[in-house]
Amino acid sequence: MSTKHHQAGSHPPSPGEQQHPIGVYLKIWLLLFLLSTGSYLVDFFHLQGGLRWSLVLIFMALKAGLIISIFMHLGWERLSLKCLVILPPIAILVLIVFMASEGRYTSDSRDNHFTAYPQQEYHP
Repeated sequence: MSTKHHQAGSHPPSPGEQQHPIGVYLKIWLLLFLLSTGSYLVDFFHLQGGLRWSLVLIFMALKAGLIISIFMHLGWERLSLKCLVILPPIAILVLIVFMASEGRYTSDSRDNHFTAYPQQEYHP
């Protein structure tokens, strides 16, 4: 019988563990570098307005998705765990959009009401 000796601190992969080749991580690092370069180019070319914020948010979401799926190993997890991690931020984003639209409506209605009927100065 032969026994395998392992280095101190290392352990053989258990049946539930997955070993991913280093090439996957290097490709993701390169892709993250390219996405970061793209987000820096948005500032370099002085893009403004909706285009700027759209590109920044797209690059941010892509980088976050890659980091979560590969480096945090969520890509290899069950659907229930993926939903547990992904759905709450989406729900919060939807609520933020609702609150922002309600705030905009309130601000616009106040502006319309108070500018249509300017208040007169009070003279006792």
